[in-house]
Amino acid sequence: MMQRMILLFAATQGVLLASAAFAADDPRVAQLAGEVAAKGWIVYAARSTENGTWDLFVMRPNGAQRRNITNTPDHEEGGPRFSPDGTRLLYRRFAKGTVIHHDLWGFQGELMIAARDGSAPVRVGADKEYPWASWSPDGKKIACLTMQGIQIIDLDTRELLRQFPRKGIYQQLFWSPDGQWFCGVANARIMWTVVRMHAETGELTIVQEFQSCTPDWFPDSTHIIYSSRPAGQHGYGFTQLWRSDGEGREARMIYGEDGCHIYGGALSPDAKYVLFTRCAQDGGGSEGAGAPICVMRMADAPAIGGPSADLRKVHPDAKEAPVLKLADGWEPCWTYADGEAK
Repeated sequence: MMQRMILLFAATQGVLLASAAFAADDPRVAQLAGEVAAKGWIVYAARSTENGTWDLFVMRPNGAQRRNITNTPDHEEGGPRFSPDGTRLLYRRFAKGTVIHHDLWGFQGELMIAARDGSAPVRVGADKEYPWASWSPDGKKIACLTMQGIQIIDLDTRELLRQFPRKGIYQQLFWSPDGQWFCGVANARIMWTVVRMHAETGELTIVQEFQSCTPDWFPDSTHIIYSSRPAGQHGYGFTQLWRSDGEGREARMIYGEDGCHIYGGALSPDAKYVLFTRCAQDGGGSEGAGAPICVMRMADAPAIGGPSADLRKVHPDAKEAPVLKLADGWEPCWTYADGEAK
């Protein structure tokens, strides 16, 4: 009732107050939940209430059918990624009690590959081996980010197929769906710069400078989603979710909220929906217990949550977006395999 009164007052004063709607009983949020319910699965890491360790979980995109698919009381798991065809999972397994560092987790632990339901897990490498491993588009190779350079590894034979300079990239290496590019975080002119690298020539393009990280690809291989903490905010500021093309043009905010740091940016396989986590503290939540995973329509971007008065001045065109809050977790990934993709 109070929110409706505020909106009514704003309307009578000729002010448009756009905000994100989170209430589960809000009809717009309920409609979004119904819309995504059968669209595949989301995998993510979360603290198990049974054993207290980080395990891998899956759930429908509306939060239904949630289940623990690893349930390993003697290990921690994190960073899950569905294979391009959705049949397998790549993730990292850590010794029990390991604090998963939000910046360095790709250098920690052992690389694991399992079936998409968590069954038949296979250890691919020893501790700290195959760092920042990511799938090739055909699922037969992995790209790794090592101190020596970027390495392409054949998964069947473990043969090193190719190695080339990393050109300042130091974390979050991901292969584009079309196989033509890599994205990552680099020291390129300044630290915390999102970059794109050509997979054959090694040509580097700056996508977004200054306090930007955790990039990932849109399905079209021409756009990148990433988190960024723009300059000019009061104090430390808050991290927002952004998108840009691979040339660093057309940059625009997807979602922001003063009081929350937005990480875990990922897309549905058709790019119609976006996943992210809302963290009260910077870092994404891996050192603690994660943060609420959220689903939003990409068509509703840019959107702003909460009052966020300063942020609204920068983005006066922000929309009122329904946002579906799911379970607490970290590093979600979405597949339409074994689910509706319409």
